[in-house]
Amino acid sequence: MKRTKYTAEFKTEAVKQVTEKGHLVVDVAKRLGIGEGLLYNWVRKSKPPEEPVIEDLKLIREENARLRAELRRTTEERDILKKATAYFAKQSE
Repeated sequence: MKRTKYTAEFKTEAVKQVTEKGHLVVDVAKRLGIGEGLLYNWVRKSKPPEEPVIEDLKLIREENARLRAELRRTTEERDILKKATAYFAKQSE
């Protein structure tokens, strides 16, 4: 079986029908006479590369550290208020 080569313009237009016009991959592939898997690959390859995961992980760790510090501070404040409440409750008796 002979492999068909598609032009870059043909691929771009097929992908645009899916991404910009909102047509289903199945419908576009059937209309153009190409395989669904082939069109799925073109659509996947046309998407911009994702940002590095390392940068996201760094931001998550920073946020986690900030939240832990805030939780520690809030817990200490709560404990102080509990002690103060108990102290003043004894004072008013």
